[in-house]
Parts: sequence; structure tokens; C-alpha cells
Amino acid sequence: MPTLQISGSRVEYFELGSGEPVVLLHSSGSSSAQWRSLAEQLSGRYRVIAPDLYGYGATADWPGRKAFHLESEAEIVLALLGHGSQSAHLVGHSYGGAVALHVARLRGDLVRSLTLLEPAAFHLLRGADAPALAEITAIAERIVRAMARGEYVAGFQRFVDYWRGAGAWAEIPADKRHAMAARLPKITLVFHATLNEPTLLEDFRLLAAPTLLLRGKRSPLPAQRICELLARVLPEAELNTICGAGHMAPVTHRDEVNAMVIAHLDSNSGQVSRCPAVAEALSGTNTASAAWIVA
Repeated sequence: MPTLQISGSRVEYFELGSGEPVVLLHSSGSSSAQWRSLAEQLSGRYRVIAPDLYGYGATADWPGRKAFHLESEAEIVLALLGHGSQSAHLVGHSYGGAVALHVARLRGDLVRSLTLLEPAAFHLLRGADAPALAEITAIAERIVRAMARGEYVAGFQRFVDYWRGAGAWAEIPADKRHAMAARLPKITLVFHATLNEPTLLEDFRLLAAPTLLLRGKRSPLPAQRICELLARVLPEAELNTICGAGHMAPVTHRDEVNAMVIAHLDSNSGQVSRCPAVAEALSGTNTASAAWIVA
């Protein structure tokens, strides 16, 4: 995989195809591998770029030389786009969606379109939905306490069961749990960044990028409400709900989600989709098997 250096830290990413750039940003606890299927479908007509965010995949951990914020992760996206030399379509799931949204606010001139799959921009709940904010804040506090006690496995179990449903952690093969639990320090940084970001919902009223918002019908309240709030504020937003899906719809309902993403990209790029799976998946007939990726 190619790499770049950002403030002395190694960031890895994969790149496929050519054409208009599409940047794919993965969820917490995952890596760029989350997007392999979508990237392969897009690569025939787009230049697909998918980084491993700090502490995930092959990218180095956050170096800790300063406080961690959404802007810290946004620097990866801006570097991949040549610090403003080209515009791109941004696609982000969960934490990756929060990063994509932050990039769009900072540099709307670089964004051709946005696709946000339940963006974990928890700061947008501040002043807009107190119960939803209280729910996710309580989860974050429990996970931070678990990490402070050195209980990485227990902390990650709470994280997984919240986003995937009670009992999801127990279904993960035992040999995978310890590797996943080692990511808990980055999870706590993500909660810090997404809960303490000062940007408010009103700050996005002038973000004109065509935006597709996707959410699962069975997702937790905070994720549902963020999508609803953004749909009301963003000037060019469309909100779609995937029946039967939860927060991990890009994995559990992969084909359906991929088809929606492709259709949104094509409608905002002037390119015609040549992907035969699009029509079938949009009809809801294709569902991918679940993989162990979390929020």
C-alpha cells in the first residue's frame, strides 16, 4: 500500500482506478479494507482513495504531540487531495462520516458530493437533542473508565454491543477479540473528538454539496437523530432509511448500500453507471454477510 507522512506519522491508503476522485473513510475499529467491495465497483470510472485513519489498519497511532480533534484526521484527507489541488466525492461511515463532514465544512470548495452513512458527529446533538446526547455521552464515559482501569476487552465489548446489539461481542470469534480490544485507546480519542468538537448544527446551513444521508432502521438513537438533524439543515440533502438494517448497514446490507452510494456519485458526476449490480441491489435483493467491523 502507498503511504504518506503527516507531521512525521506514517499514513497508509489504497488507490484504485482513474477519473474523478472518491475518498472512502471507514468507521471506528475498522480500516480501509471495509471499502474493498465498493472500491472495486467504482474503480472502472473513478479514482478511489481509501486511507487507514490513525491507529487503524497499517497507519501509525496518533503520535500524541498535541490534542486530538476531528481536524487532526481531516488532515489525512486534505493531504490525499494534494492540499487543495483537486476536488473529490467524500464517502464516510460512522466516524469516517464525521471526518468527511468536517472536511466539507472546512473546505467545501473541494467537495463534489457527500455520502454520509450515520456520521458519528455527536457534537451536532448539543443544543439539538439532549436525550440522544446523554445516551452517547454515557456510553463514552463507560468506555473511557474501562480503558483507565486497563479493561480493554470489557470496554470494547460495551462498544460493540452498543452499535451492533446486545450479544454481538459474544458472536465474535475469540481469537479476534484481543486484537480488536487493542484499538480501545483510539476509540476513546474518537469519542473525545466527536463529543467536544465546537462546530454546531447551524454551521452547516451553507454547505451546498449534494448530500446523501443513509441510516439503518434499527440503529441507536444518536445515529438516527444526527441524520435527521442534518437532513433538515443541509441545503441539498436526501435522507434514506434502510429497513432491517442497523448501524453496520455498509457491511450487513453491503450490496444495497453500495448501489445507493454509486447512484449518488453517478448523479453528481455526469458519469453513467456501468455496474450491473446497481439495479438489483437497489431492489433490495442482495444482502452481504456480516463482517466484524464496528462503529
